[in-house]
Amino acid sequence: MKLAFIGLGAIGKPMSQRLIDNGYDLNLYQRNKLNNDSKRKYFFDPIEAVSDCDGLLICVTDDNAVESVLFGDNGVSGSLKPNSFVIDFSTISPDKSISIHKRLGEQNIFYVDCPVSGGTEGAHNGSLSLFIGASEKDCLSFENIFQVLGKSINYFNGVGKGQQVKALNQILVAGTYAAVAEAMELGKMLELPMDDVVAALKVGAANSWPLENRSKAMLIDKHPLGFKLELHHKDLSIATELAKSINIDLPIASKVKEMEQRLMQTGLGELDVSVLHRYISNKRINH
Repeated sequence: MKLAFIGLGAIGKPMSQRLIDNGYDLNLYQRNKLNNDSKRKYFFDPIEAVSDCDGLLICVTDDNAVESVLFGDNGVSGSLKPNSFVIDFSTISPDKSISIHKRLGEQNIFYVDCPVSGGTEGAHNGSLSLFIGASEKDCLSFENIFQVLGKSINYFNGVGKGQQVKALNQILVAGTYAAVAEAMELGKMLELPMDDVVAALKVGAANSWPLENRSKAMLIDKHPLGFKLELHHKDLSIATELAKSINIDLPIASKVKEMEQRLMQTGLGELDVSVLHRYISNKRINH
């Protein structure tokens, strides 16, 4: 099976490397010629990258980026083979996924939304959670791709359903990150031995992925990139818009979205989501 991969960012690049390491024939689209590794097949024209491929994998930032990859001025949809497939690992709006599925279906190309969760760590070690907007039967011909990339492979029978589940995921992530940020700041101000505190909290009901993986970053104010704040803010916007469309209020998610917006206005959008703790510490300083 010959594949193309478009979107070699913090998540997409390690995902593509796992596929290469597991024997997949992979064409990689890269916009510039920097860091060109001779062991990987790079293409600098996306249309050339997808030529003669059985499937295209996409992992880009948002609705507009996916639209551009497929249908833009240099879009690849017209160069995809009939009966090929597109797996979209991007987090985009459910409506956009449905629209793309319909448009590619008219070309006899199967599109599946498959947003992921687990950060750069999960992308590197193949432990991502995958939320797939299709049935397992629909994906039989390429399900091995999912098994290489994910530890938790979840099928939700219906295009756009993967994106809807990812929206729920990001709501939970938002609240948990904010709660961990508050707890870490309070513990510091109480002059508690925070390494011991975190170790104790990890074995109780308070444990969570952010506590396990980002509490240290919050305590020392160092933020190695796992997932950009600005991208999580984009994801929360999808979730709040989805809720708005069915007249549901999301007060906690909306508050975290506001907190992230404030931090982005101070130039922190490129940092990891764990930088959310600075909103709490800045509030303390300002008071």
